[in-house]
Amino acid sequence: MRRRLLLAWLLAGCAGPLWAGQLVVRVSDSGGHAVGDAVVTVTPSSPSAQPAPAPVTRYVDQRDETFIPYVQVVRPGDRVVFRNSDGTRHHVYSFSEAKAFEFLLRPGESSPPTTLDRPGLVAVGCNIHDHMIAYLMITSEQAKVTPSQGQVVFDQLPPGSYTVAVWHPQLRPGQAQPSEVAAVGEGTDAQHADFTLSLIPDPRGFTDREHLDY
Repeated sequence: MRRRLLLAWLLAGCAGPLWAGQLVVRVSDSGGHAVGDAVVTVTPSSPSAQPAPAPVTRYVDQRDETFIPYVQVVRPGDRVVFRNSDGTRHHVYSFSEAKAFEFLLRPGESSPPTTLDRPGLVAVGCNIHDHMIAYLMITSEQAKVTPSQGQVVFDQLPPGSYTVAVWHPQLRPGQAQPSEVAAVGEGTDAQHADFTLSLIPDPRGFTDREHLDY
């Protein structure tokens, strides 16, 4: 019996620290609708040294003259590859301080892997189709992008206080990046943080008809 109890305790420990907590973050707009494509960042007030994960390669596709995904979180050291799955040319570029690049991609082509080595926001556009926009958020903090349901969950958080910040590409100009402090305790009870954003219309809704035949 003692061996069985010991085995059960060890298996529970493998699933994660027993003292870890959970934080649920919900993002909506001023009309009460769930907001997708918001970057939620969670920063502990007392950070501890953690081993950096191995770099990975992220992909941004171009389909139907749209960058997919619209918003993506990457870590410093990750690589990004742009793929053109359209039947038209795309001229992918960024003048962002965190990373600048430029690729002319014919149908079916992919860019060489580009290392994103500095934290910051990278705005990506197409020099042929002005309505094509994407964003890469480079951060070493815990961060997730909200799906269309507008909610993300952070599991296995050590007890303590955390600054929760939300960014969205359609935040109204002049609006400060919303943030609040959340206290995560021990046990299984999840803590909640709710944000309401004032957003401008999605600029990707405009189609550049002049360049459809490129």
